[in-house]
Amino acid sequence: MAVDPHNNGVVEKHVPCISQNLDLSILPTVYVLPAHLALGDLHQIENKLTRLGAPLTYDIREARFVLGNITKPRRAKLELFQAAKLGIKANGSLNYSNTSSKTGRVSETSLSALPPTKRRRFGESETQSATYASTETKEHDTSTFGSQVEAEDDKCAEPIPHGSNFQVSTSPNSDSSRSVKVPTSPQAHEDSENLVKVVNLKWLEDSLRLTDMQRMEEYLVYETEFPLFDGISTDPESSATTPVQAKASHVTERCTQVDDKDSKSILERAKAEAESRNKHNGYISKLAKRDHIAAAAKRDFSSRSFTSSTSKPSSSQPPHLRHQTTSEHEEGVSGSLPPMPDWVLRNQIYSCQRSTPLPSPNEAFIGQLKEIRVVRLLTNDDIGIRAYSTSIASIAAYPYEIQSTAEIVSLPGCDHKIAHLFHEWKNSPNHCIQAVKDIQADPALKVLRQMYEIWGVGATTAREFYYDKQWRDLDDIVEFGWNSLSRVQQIGVKYYDEFLLKLPRAEVEAIAEIVKRHAREIVDDRIECIIVGGYRRGKSESGDVDLILSHPEQSATAGLVDKVVRSLEKEGWITHTLILNLTNTKRGQETLPYMSLKKGAGFDTLDKALVVWQDQNHPGKGSTDKYGMPIKNPNPHRRVDIIISPWRTVGCAVAGWTSGTTFQRDLRRYAKKVKGWKFDSSGVRERGSGRWIDLERWTDPKTRCTDWKEAERRVFEGMDLEYREPWERCTG
Repeated sequence: MAVDPHNNGVVEKHVPCISQNLDLSILPTVYVLPAHLALGDLHQIENKLTRLGAPLTYDIREARFVLGNITKPRRAKLELFQAAKLGIKANGSLNYSNTSSKTGRVSETSLSALPPTKRRRFGESETQSATYASTETKEHDTSTFGSQVEAEDDKCAEPIPHGSNFQVSTSPNSDSSRSVKVPTSPQAHEDSENLVKVVNLKWLEDSLRLTDMQRMEEYLVYETEFPLFDGISTDPESSATTPVQAKASHVTERCTQVDDKDSKSILERAKAEAESRNKHNGYISKLAKRDHIAAAAKRDFSSRSFTSSTSKPSSSQPPHLRHQTTSEHEEGVSGSLPPMPDWVLRNQIYSCQRSTPLPSPNEAFIGQLKEIRVVRLLTNDDIGIRAYSTSIASIAAYPYEIQSTAEIVSLPGCDHKIAHLFHEWKNSPNHCIQAVKDIQADPALKVLRQMYEIWGVGATTAREFYYDKQWRDLDDIVEFGWNSLSRVQQIGVKYYDEFLLKLPRAEVEAIAEIVKRHAREIVDDRIECIIVGGYRRGKSESGDVDLILSHPEQSATAGLVDKVVRSLEKEGWITHTLILNLTNTKRGQETLPYMSLKKGAGFDTLDKALVVWQDQNHPGKGSTDKYGMPIKNPNPHRRVDIIISPWRTVGCAVAGWTSGTTFQRDLRRYAKKVKGWKFDSSGVRERGSGRWIDLERWTDPKTRCTDWKEAERRVFEGMDLEYREPWERCTG
């Protein structure tokens, strides 16, 4: 199947009608790769090959001619590598000359450690539009392959050996008439038996359309030697069968039975498919898939310099001890450190208890720690993420430029590991930690980070793309998995480069004014439009725009987000509405009930819309080009979040959406550990009883706030916290 990213649809790969004049019996044993083919398409192709006399096999170990919906040599090599444990040694040549800047070659000594081939998915509906990545059900990791083989794409294609069993001749009487002849010498046939050719599926389509076999050279994607199996017995009685092989054999047998349409009734085939689907789905469960991805990532990064300190140290590598000079020791003993802030002396661990302004005098070192934190996120190290976030927030709040490791270890949330990193950073010639250098040079992390930067793709999905789908760049996502993406992810890929562009403060303000105008046209002039996020914390540029709409009358905010979005869409400001939640409206705009927050629901449960925005004002607006077509809008697309908060808890919403990520997290932790409350952007409830805590004193009409800034101050006051200005919440 081919994917059209612009139409958000799938273009079916139709195989032309069978020609009775085409004889494929002269082909060697044929295998059809299930990669990137829907189940119905796979069965259709196999049936056509069988009717044309092709010697079809369901075991790739027997194949010498492989047909696949594949265009890249590295993808073809991956499919053969997955069969390495079944005997294939993929050491052939690549058949295209595109250059690549990716990673090095695969060592042939590593072939024995590669995973078994992927089993086909027989439990899916034939009409399912999502394409299948060939690595979706593999038991072991092939993650190192994706980055290693791509460097071989740089090599030009080697000519097809003379021993090939496809001797092609072109008829002089016709430009399009072609024929394939049987080998004329036994030696040529003998040589060709040690080759496996991977040919693009278009060869079959063109051969059927032209009723004649086409030249292999034009469709050849990859070829490799196929030596005899070493150390693998072919005797079924003497060879051991693993549970994985037995299950794969069962699925293949079931597929053969289901495909035999002439011998089974529709009811019998439906029962067989249902049984196969149930067994297959039980085998490839979500938990098994999750564990496989985690194991693959662990194998990739477990021995690297930036791995988690929670892992067991290697017995062969003694722990690194930092040598302390006499001057450093005397500095720490003599008490020559700068006067410590009160929050350090009191060991206040929550960032919401201290001021964290921008810029920090230690911004350079913090930048190094952020690099390591991102890797902890990409490698699923939750403990490491929290630990580094705490350390970064503490260092960011420190008002002096750090000079010694003694200052580091005195800060709440910073331990000797951070002190070692600071010592290394300070004494390195270019002020760069070795772990950060390794991070920047690691090819797997480069791909994971690129995929993580796609809007709608989190760290977990990025790992799935890399380790399970085996996608290595945005082109792979578009070519092989476009229709399997969510709509948010499709838009994230489509506008990937534009979404990475930062918004200046003036543009953020302009967007807010337009949203406020539309909201006031719908309700009245008492609507408040509050710019939160990085803009309110004082950043010069923002990655997206976060806006909170509120109104003193609670009834005015019910369902408001839907009305505002429709109005903005009508004028063309919103090009795509990706998420539109009315969660708060559906529960009567009450504070989220205690114990009702589902895992993964996040910090915010208010009504909100995630939209794509494009400024409609440009010089060519209303004009046409020389062909009479409207001039394209050159303005970049922007990400805008519109949040609706009822006035009764607007202070909680503003406090949460304004603060930095770690500040938000510590507000929740402080509320839980110190106050026994549950803090959410929709309000605060008491743990245990579930009673709503009216921090903003909204219940009594006489004490209600008339200003959202005052409501935010009351939230801090009610939690016994000193109010922090927005620019004091930059915890990184």
